[in-house]
Amino acid sequence: MDLTPLHMVTGNRMANLDRFDIAVIGGGIIGTATALKLSDRCKGGKLKLILLESEDGLARHQTGNNSGVIHSGLYYRPGSMKARNCTRGRESLIRFCQEHDIPHKRCGKVVIASREVELPALEKLRERGIANGLTGIQRLRPEEIKEHEPAASGLAGLFVPQTGIVNYTTVCCKFGEIFQKNGGDIRLNSRVVGVRRCGKEIVLQTTSDEVICSHLINCSGLHSDRVARMAGIDPGLMIVPFRGEYHTLIPTREHLVKNLIYPVPDPQFPFLGVHFTRMIEGGVEAGPNAVLAGKREGYKAWQVSPRDAWATVTYPGFWRMARKHWRMGLVEQLRSMSKAAFVRALKRLIPEIESGDIRRGGAGVRAQALERTGFLVDDFRIQESERMIHVLNAPSPAATASLEIAETITGIAVARFQLDVP
Repeated sequence: MDLTPLHMVTGNRMANLDRFDIAVIGGGIIGTATALKLSDRCKGGKLKLILLESEDGLARHQTGNNSGVIHSGLYYRPGSMKARNCTRGRESLIRFCQEHDIPHKRCGKVVIASREVELPALEKLRERGIANGLTGIQRLRPEEIKEHEPAASGLAGLFVPQTGIVNYTTVCCKFGEIFQKNGGDIRLNSRVVGVRRCGKEIVLQTTSDEVICSHLINCSGLHSDRVARMAGIDPGLMIVPFRGEYHTLIPTREHLVKNLIYPVPDPQFPFLGVHFTRMIEGGVEAGPNAVLAGKREGYKAWQVSPRDAWATVTYPGFWRMARKHWRMGLVEQLRSMSKAAFVRALKRLIPEIESGDIRRGGAGVRAQALERTGFLVDDFRIQESERMIHVLNAPSPAATASLEIAETITGIAVARFQLDVP
């Protein structure tokens, strides 16, 4: 895909700078989907649109470092933005993949309760799934679990047929490609480092040059809170990075996993627990855990940003959260440091897994929004202000729901910015 910018900035003075009606910050799946939806509404050249991305390509962070699951909508509180957007977004995403020949598979998954204490939560998941419109959910007895996943074991399970897999980097790049075909400009290597108002215009200072726009949509993920503050907005939260570390099954043991195998998640946390995922390109991932990262793009344990680390440890919400959840934090840290501990978690799902069956894989960093009270924000959060929209929290299933979230943002933009579009 050609992501060469369509417009070149040739001078530093405002008189020589390109002016855009809307600038979208962030080349992840939410930013590109939003840019795509805006360009679809603005076909015919009515509005001039630009997407700014800090890296040299799209989908370099959260979008490109997840396990590629198309979520069903099983976990989310009925009526929440997560639930509404996931169930609609799942189908929109699958249609998009079909229309553009993007490899994907609706393979279904098994959720397993391995302990008696998890059985009520498993039943609650079934009830939530039905309330969210999922059909064909099956409650599984121990012997029925093996009909779907022969190597798995548990006291009871759920089979959820709507779950699928895809490569979200491929999806994101296709969003960007269509956005460009619609006349949009993608400018890479353009991290936003300053925002200022100049009358009715917004001047964005980037690491490549300045960009002038009439309206701004902030979809910058791991840096969404900082961009909001640059723009003079109090987001009421801070992004705390959590690293999710994966292992991969060695090729001779990949047969142990047919599709996807999940544990019953702890309802206190916005994480789904260590699970198995067969990937669309082949291979099987196991993970992730969830440990505090020392850098917002800290994919390795040794990567630490003094600025990011200092921001975390001086934020009151972090210590309030830590006091409440320190035991879980220690368990996750142990899994990060000890392969044996990681394997023990996997054995709850597939008892015959051994240490030699897995190898250290990649990692992703989750942009976890945290309020000053210590509350882990677990739903989408969008904040509006004059000439601006800030997507402050877009947790999983954001990738699955990206087209529906983008539709919501576009609707807000049309109304809030009083855009003259169909």
